[in-house]
Amino acid sequence: MNEDNKLIIYQVFTRLFGNNHSRLVNNGSLAENGCGKMADFTGKALEEIKRLGATHIWYTGIIEHATQTDYRRYNIRPDHPAVVKGKAGSPYAIKDYYDVDPDLAKDVPGRMKEFENLVQRTHHAGLKVILDFVPNHVARQYHSDSQPDGTTSLGANDDSRQAFSPYNNFYYIPDTPLQCQFDMKASADEPYAEMPAKATGNNRFDAYPNITDWYETVKLNYGVDYMNGGTCHFDPVPDTWHKMLDILLFWASKDIDGFRCDMAEMVPVEFWEWVIPQVKATYPHLIFIAEVYNPHEYHNYIFRGKFDYLYDKVGLYDTLRAIVCGNESATAITRCWQSLGGIEKRMLNFLENHDEQRVASDFFAGSSHKAIPALIVSACMNTNPMMIYFGQEFGEMGMDSEGFSGRDGRTTIFDYWAVDTIRRWRNGGKFDGKLLTEHEKHLHALYERVLNLCREEKAIAQGEFFDLMYANLGGWRMNEHRQYAFLRKYEKELLLIVVNFDNTPANIGVNIPLHAFEYLHLPHLAHTQATDLLSGKAESVNLLPDKPVEVAVEGYGGKILKLTF
Repeated sequence: MNEDNKLIIYQVFTRLFGNNHSRLVNNGSLAENGCGKMADFTGKALEEIKRLGATHIWYTGIIEHATQTDYRRYNIRPDHPAVVKGKAGSPYAIKDYYDVDPDLAKDVPGRMKEFENLVQRTHHAGLKVILDFVPNHVARQYHSDSQPDGTTSLGANDDSRQAFSPYNNFYYIPDTPLQCQFDMKASADEPYAEMPAKATGNNRFDAYPNITDWYETVKLNYGVDYMNGGTCHFDPVPDTWHKMLDILLFWASKDIDGFRCDMAEMVPVEFWEWVIPQVKATYPHLIFIAEVYNPHEYHNYIFRGKFDYLYDKVGLYDTLRAIVCGNESATAITRCWQSLGGIEKRMLNFLENHDEQRVASDFFAGSSHKAIPALIVSACMNTNPMMIYFGQEFGEMGMDSEGFSGRDGRTTIFDYWAVDTIRRWRNGGKFDGKLLTEHEKHLHALYERVLNLCREEKAIAQGEFFDLMYANLGGWRMNEHRQYAFLRKYEKELLLIVVNFDNTPANIGVNIPLHAFEYLHLPHLAHTQATDLLSGKAESVNLLPDKPVEVAVEGYGGKILKLTF
């Protein structure tokens, strides 16, 4: 980890980014709806993503996964449609850990070379590459046709007569066929058959998954006997551990810069403790980000599991979402970071990702504008990474009914589709803004300003944080339920950051307590000049412990006032 460089991660769903189709068919096929390619990330596209403020791109959905598209002519085994979600399939139902998804290639036989070229182009643009690692589960019909010499495919040597064995890669329900609680034929001539049934990816250890389960996946066995009290069998090292190490080293050798590890907490921390140091011994620059939702496991997965960063979903994301939607007080932000117990710098902040509903959707804020205060807080309150999801910077609504993914406020990860704002922003690769609305242009400019400030201002990228809310509770000059204020400081630079979650403008008086002056070694300054880094406008402020700082903030707005002394 480079503590001097605040990470700004641009998550992009790779197959949707470059799709130019505007007339899309619900549940449409690849031929009907089209599909973006890795080649669509041109030098110009990457330059624009870098200009937004990104330091890293998380290319989601690179590794080959189950699909309803027929690639038999390229010697890729077809998947039964009953165990594939959507026409395109879920990127988290990995079909071959050692291959690139054929949908993403212009030249399917050359798909790995196209990926290597994508990594090279990304680096040339000054950006780093993050890839998904999906360790907990694989597609029901997992089959590697690109297995490197000297390695063995998952399940190849399993004894399927045993429900659990530390030498097996999967869990089995012996002598029992898979009997899903839905149509197992779908559009195929014959129903899907699996004998004996394997345990389903979301820890379902029977043969009867239903439509709400991760029925398209099977659980991988890391040596935990879940059916007998969760007994751990880690000595000798389980076979699955060795195979996963091989997979991580394979992708690390492609010159990538990090892994986002899907559902990391469903895999025992002992595995991460074992594998991450081994990968970093050869590739010390790699970062590992864990999708973890249980706060009780945070310290475990950082300090024992050796992860660099964890998702801050159930903390800051859920808190900011509730505040934006009017269901929580802004004072909850203070409780949120305090609950982390000193690991705030190790949390990955975000307002959107592929799992969550779009900010502008009817299911969240209904307007991208309402989340601007949350963006400023999420991006600026600490030195930890910030992530945005492609289209967020234009107010993408995610309100399409794409197919398997219904009208749920999320951008589909299962269907062949296009993202309207991204398609218009790209404008055939010109990125000239001609198809964007004035609102979209304004929002993009604001994101660009905030995200670049995160990298350029040392007070944000490296500085100290001081929460001001305790000195502003119950005051008549500030509504602590709808406004939030904090300081960031680096050497002789101070930022006073104030946001307003309310829809009406507010003239706020922010108290800066004497303790802040002592803790941050601040001078007492009357009528000093400050600059709002968001607007560029100068203001005169008093930096005194006995006189509130007067700040006027627009509805759903914020100010980042910079003082130099």
